[in-house]
Amino acid sequence: MNERPTPPEDWECCESECSPCVWDTYYEALREWNAEQKAIKDALNTSQTKEQDNES
Repeated sequence: MNERPTPPEDWECCESECSPCVWDTYYEALREWNAEQKAIKDALNTSQTKEQDNES
């Protein structure tokens, strides 16, 4: 499991509207991380549901 992305420090953004900005890169990494976390959670819920169904 990957660690949550760390936001850039205040000094890392020059506010010159760079493309991509360090914030753009951070938010993209955060979206990917959130998607990974959701997939892991969904997989765990699915496996727990199957286990409960097998116990019935």
